[in-house]
Amino acid sequence: MARPPGPLLLLLLFPLRLLLHLSAAAGRPCGPAGLPRDAVLGLLGANITLTCQDEQPANATVLWQVEKQGAAGQLAEGNTLLLRQLRYEDSGHYSCSVGSHLLRSLRLLVAEPPETPQVSCYRRSHDKDVLCEWPQQKKPSPGTRAMLWVRRRFVAENATEQRCRYFSKARKFLCRLKVPPGTDDTKSLVVSTCVSNGAGGSAGKDKIITLSSVLRPDPPVNVTVQALERAPQRLQVNWSYPPSWDPRFYWLRFQVRYRPEPAPTFMEVRPCLLAQPLALARLSPAPCPLLQVDQVMTTWLDIRDAWRGTRHVVQVRAKDEFGHGTWSEWSQEAVGTPWTDPWELTSEMEPYSSQVPTEDDTYGVTLSPRLFEEDDANGAGGSVMESSTHPVASPYAFLVTGGSLLLGIALFVGIVVRYRQMWWTSGQETSKAEGEGQHMLVPLSLPPPTLSDTPLLSHPAPSAPGGLHTTQADYSSSGQ
Repeated sequence: MARPPGPLLLLLLFPLRLLLHLSAAAGRPCGPAGLPRDAVLGLLGANITLTCQDEQPANATVLWQVEKQGAAGQLAEGNTLLLRQLRYEDSGHYSCSVGSHLLRSLRLLVAEPPETPQVSCYRRSHDKDVLCEWPQQKKPSPGTRAMLWVRRRFVAENATEQRCRYFSKARKFLCRLKVPPGTDDTKSLVVSTCVSNGAGGSAGKDKIITLSSVLRPDPPVNVTVQALERAPQRLQVNWSYPPSWDPRFYWLRFQVRYRPEPAPTFMEVRPCLLAQPLALARLSPAPCPLLQVDQVMTTWLDIRDAWRGTRHVVQVRAKDEFGHGTWSEWSQEAVGTPWTDPWELTSEMEPYSSQVPTEDDTYGVTLSPRLFEEDDANGAGGSVMESSTHPVASPYAFLVTGGSLLLGIALFVGIVVRYRQMWWTSGQETSKAEGEGQHMLVPLSLPPPTLSDTPLLSHPAPSAPGGLHTTQADYSSSGQ
């Protein structure tokens, strides 16, 4: 009696059986489709010879007829029929006969081997099915069949089979995978594809996906661009959630890119451009990361470095709030122009922003093309207006010039008055000095008598008893 296998042997056989099961599930046949017995395959663009019988009937004329798309026609005579550079329209039923006697009837199928599928899968939201597709360079041959299989990775189970459809306008095959409710978004799935027809079959490379990794929302809709009052460098962008995404359960975050119409490429909105002037942001050596609107419910954004008086093209894209999957396609283009002051003639004369420096690091002004349009006001065609070489004056320039002129005149008058006072004071001082040199002082008392009239010694007079005696010295002292 044979002994049952031990635990060690069972442990070794289980992985082997699992590997064989997975190999059988992954290695699904992908060969050419079977042809009926009376069918003949002809490759697209090749030549083919149809034979009626192995030996040509003697003294008989063999006629060939073809029936395709409900219409019959007579072809050449002979035991063989040569068809050159086959086309899809050559497919049909061919028959050869002698008189009214049918000798042979066969079906010609014109096809070419299918292209190898390069499949990609995506999911438009958390509650939608998974869509897998791959493009076609050429239109597939009639009778081409495309199949897709999905199974869980490392699980011994049969794969789910799904047939794919071809869309001629989009030129791609599309398959829809039903996702059962409650499926784990993090579990790995293996996707296999096969395209086959009468000329051959081609299998695509297996693709491993998860439901969260293939999440890709539709682009935002209703994108609008509006100018802000008295803000010549700002634009407000508004948009809405795509209809396929329900914001009641999951939110989205967004990115915005824009370009002035003369510019051929887009530039993304970056935080450094919102925090500092445009000139400094352009000179900043550190790269600026893309701006992602942190408020995931926000469906608007202000562009603060728009070009003055220039039409801008704006686009928006979306991604899952948790960063799962990939970004959506960019939305349809929306256009808008910043606010322009109607009194600023210089802004109207500049079709391009003054923010763009010229080669000598100065900011130039470009004349508007409207100056060169024809004037049809009189209905006679008018003439072409030539651009003037004189710059257009601005009211603000007149105000600045007039204010500067008045200030200069006031300063000049003040200086003249100041120097005039100084000249008048210095003139008075000069006149006083000259008068003191010409006039003599007038004495206030009578002049003393001359020495000739006064005797040096006077004769003494008889004095009275007890009187005073006066000498010459006393006189001199009193006269002094």
